[in-house]
Amino acid sequence: MTLTVTDIQLPSVPGGSEGLTGVLAVPDGPGPWPGVVLVHEAFGINDVMRRQVVRMAEAGFVALMPDLFAMGGARKCLNATFRALRSGEGRAFIDIENARAALAQRPDSTGSIGVLGFCMGGGFALAAASAHGFDAASANYGMLPSDLDTAFDNACPIVGSYGGKDATLKGAAAKLTAALEARGIVHDVKEYPTAGHAFLNDAPSGPAALRFVMSRFMGAGPDPVAAADAWQRIETFFGEHLAAPTH
Repeated sequence: MTLTVTDIQLPSVPGGSEGLTGVLAVPDGPGPWPGVVLVHEAFGINDVMRRQVVRMAEAGFVALMPDLFAMGGARKCLNATFRALRSGEGRAFIDIENARAALAQRPDSTGSIGVLGFCMGGGFALAAASAHGFDAASANYGMLPSDLDTAFDNACPIVGSYGGKDATLKGAAAKLTAALEARGIVHDVKEYPTAGHAFLNDAPSGPAALRFVMSRFMGAGPDPVAAADAWQRIETFFGEHLAAPTH
């Protein structure tokens, strides 16, 4: 499949990042296709994240990853972005909605849009699953909302993938499953015993100085076997829940 991959400028919206950019990948052909907003990990958009965008387009989705650090990079934006994640509101959520609207308005879009996140982005995917206009969400080793009793009221279907060796998210898969079952939310959540944090990445990510620490305490790094199964589940889940056009 021939793909078109471009860096794009998104429109300015009140409360959002000034000069918001993103990486867009579009499958070859006339479409229309469902869309997926990808939310990057805490290290921002790097080559590993760009390849994740391409992967979703290869699976048949118009894929867009907005740069949540557009107003200064990870050093300046990381703390504010995590504050938004913990509070459930703020500039990052406005940027994610901006990306969702941009995909929904494309002539090659069916209007069915999912959200998929990694690490920090997985937390945003869970937070955006309720009342944010998405039709499905994929949370990959994302932190859980602080209030699991109410966080998933009216949530869209959720597919989640976690690594059993990730000490920072110990028991997260079981807790997420219980919360979704209590609310009757369609879900597919799985923990991979051999995997740690960031196991869906195809190469180590982040500053080299942090990789040893992340590997030691988070089990971070690629796990091709677990990743292949997780991607299969994600693509199948999104294929089912984003299949019906909404316009």
